[in-house]
Amino acid sequence: MQRIHRAAEATIAGELLKFAESGQLYRGAKPVMWSPVEKTALAEAEVEYEDVVSTQIDVAFEIVDAPEVPQIVGAFAVIWTTTPWTIPVNQALAYNPAFESQSYEACYGVFDGSDGRRYVLSQALADAFSRRSGLTLTLKTALSDDALRGATARHPMHHLGGFFAKPRPFLPGEFVTTDAGTGLVHMAPDHGEDDFLLCKAHGIEPVFAVDDAGMYRADWLWLGGQGSVINKKFVAADGPICSDLRAAGALLAASDDFAHSYPHSWRSKAKIIFRCTPQWFIPMDGRRSIGEALRNDRDSFMADGARTAGSAADELPAFAAPAGFGPIVNPAHGNAPTLRNLALDAIERTRWVPEKSRNRIHAMVEGRPDWVISRQRAWGVPIPLYVHRQSGDYLRDEAVNARILDAFRAGGADAWFGADHQALLGPDHNLADYEVVNDILDVWFDSGSTHSFVVEARYGEGVRANLYLEGSDQHRGWFQSSLLESAGTRGRAPYDAVLTHGFALDGQGRKMSKSLGNVVDPLKIIGESGADILRLWVAQTDYFEDVRIGKEVLAGTGDAYRKIRNTFRYLLGALDGFSDAEKVRVEKMPELELYVLHKLGMLDVELKAAAEAYEFNRYARALSDFMNEDLSAFFFDIRKDCLYCDAADSPKRRAYRTVLDTLFHALVRYAAPILAFTAEEVWQARYPSQDGSVHFLEWPELPALPGDDLITTEWEDIRRQREAVTEAIEPLRREKVIRSSLEAEVTVPNLLRPAAELAEVFIVADVHHGHDEAVAVTRTEHKKCGRCWRLLPEVEADGMLCHRCDSVVS
Repeated sequence: MQRIHRAAEATIAGELLKFAESGQLYRGAKPVMWSPVEKTALAEAEVEYEDVVSTQIDVAFEIVDAPEVPQIVGAFAVIWTTTPWTIPVNQALAYNPAFESQSYEACYGVFDGSDGRRYVLSQALADAFSRRSGLTLTLKTALSDDALRGATARHPMHHLGGFFAKPRPFLPGEFVTTDAGTGLVHMAPDHGEDDFLLCKAHGIEPVFAVDDAGMYRADWLWLGGQGSVINKKFVAADGPICSDLRAAGALLAASDDFAHSYPHSWRSKAKIIFRCTPQWFIPMDGRRSIGEALRNDRDSFMADGARTAGSAADELPAFAAPAGFGPIVNPAHGNAPTLRNLALDAIERTRWVPEKSRNRIHAMVEGRPDWVISRQRAWGVPIPLYVHRQSGDYLRDEAVNARILDAFRAGGADAWFGADHQALLGPDHNLADYEVVNDILDVWFDSGSTHSFVVEARYGEGVRANLYLEGSDQHRGWFQSSLLESAGTRGRAPYDAVLTHGFALDGQGRKMSKSLGNVVDPLKIIGESGADILRLWVAQTDYFEDVRIGKEVLAGTGDAYRKIRNTFRYLLGALDGFSDAEKVRVEKMPELELYVLHKLGMLDVELKAAAEAYEFNRYARALSDFMNEDLSAFFFDIRKDCLYCDAADSPKRRAYRTVLDTLFHALVRYAAPILAFTAEEVWQARYPSQDGSVHFLEWPELPALPGDDLITTEWEDIRRQREAVTEAIEPLRREKVIRSSLEAEVTVPNLLRPAAELAEVFIVADVHHGHDEAVAVTRTEHKKCGRCWRLLPEVEADGMLCHRCDSVVS
């Protein structure tokens, strides 16, 4: 087992080195989802959203320069945020220069406030701000689109000096909307994707003020080392951030009542933050220069972005995130498509079940950021790279990579952390020139590599999996990581098809949880009802969506199971003593038997189509409907008289049992994938064997039938007429005029078959042809046969035998 683990870890490392060798890796600083509790970056698939109530604040930034409209100098730009902890890292303000073209109401305006100040915000959001702050606002001047161009404001805590004394520029950003807030957005490039990109475009770099535990670093001038940014009390309306802003006269409104959805770590269940940190990335749209990303980095920032000890407050590290980049370049093959395009193309070439899931993963891949593949944990598969201390480029040397993988195969992933790195580098490289990377790989990169150490390791390089099967959440997890990993290293998807299922909810449609006490234990169901009840329930659900399970739901499944089981019990009993010598050739069979074989053939086609489409509820429903409606309620019902009362060697009875034998062999195979235990029990009841099993059998081969569709069409008409007769008899049965259909004589508009044959099909005493459209029913005057219980004209007195029964008994 240890050998297998080591081989898998070596393969994962090998997959990573394929990206490295083709230049598809870079290390850079950008905001990533970060868990302060686990002290590591998280992938999208490691994040879940929960409804929370947060603190919302409105903060005033005094405008100190406005070259386009000098009159607004001294007014206060109002920003609104639900992350008060980002104010200590604010570096700019964003506005939308297109508001005026959208509508007059969206334009920025200068308002006189009831507190004697002037405020700048979007006219469309002034009323909402007024309600939050309690201020009365009066519009004084509407501002044009370019009014804020080139303007600057000062940070509310500018009196602290250093970082906070620098003017905050107004930057144009199309992402600013009037959906909520004030129409102005404060920018903290350390803690937001839009913030980072907009500030980066204007030469404003991150400052790395928040450490890996979610605290402002100790030397930060405001609130350094004082509390965690995910601590609710720390960011509350009466917490230190709001208290300091209030004391500075900048807090216009604050309340702890903003309800919204917020990301949490699915492991720790704690809130996460966006935090700019040095991480390893796989680019979605091209290749970035590794040296460019790290050239301005300082050694003190390699670990967690901490400032160099003793540096002045305004001498912030110039950690340069990578600039724009061109197409991915494979040194061996020249230009190649981007990873995003390769993945999108692979999506189109893959079968997705259900089909709508194709759109889901397509949208996710189309809009996703670069793949963050590094984590800061003490466990996992390491990123086995050496980074040159001067150039910032990671080493690309096939011989070195080969030695690294040999070490992994011999000692597993831990070999990297205790390795003789000079020996791995070999004589051509000096360890002193290189930084040894100690980050580990994102577990989704590990899982995305499973195709290489599971499928290809067993069946050969280039072999794909037939099917990947998982829940709908894996479109942003395993399905996507596997797709990206394989597209980046092989140019295609690792699977031919992907099937997505929903999740099991309780009987009321609620998510199961221990705290609610509504978890349905499958082992308990199996203990009480048997495994096949649970298997049938699964097969009957539309598992592409979320499904409910509870006592009421399972009760219905239990009823369906009993009907299927009773059908098999009937077949086993009816086939007792049957042998090949009794079989009748198809061309010698009555029409009813041929019709049922036609229906079986149609079922066979439907089941194959359902299985091919992975629509197992359709499969289970078709099988159940055939057994209940076509067999139990129709074929078995009609032929039970023949089975019990005809002579053992009568052609009709032999034909019936021949068809029952065909049905048995087909149905037990059809049921086996769903009712695994029941099908085996049924098979062993007829063919007991220590070595044999129904699960060793293949799909049934049905007998060839004459291509006479007219039989099927006519018998469908007969079935409809039978249903009409049954419906007409029912009122007389309820009124106790007759006790069973055998006592009824019916008159029908047209005789589709001879009257005697129809009487057997309808299970009545006699059938007559009439001129009315409606079916007429009367009580027969015939006497009852003492053996078959049919009421026939030849029976002279109740209890005497009909001709058939007399012949059989004699």
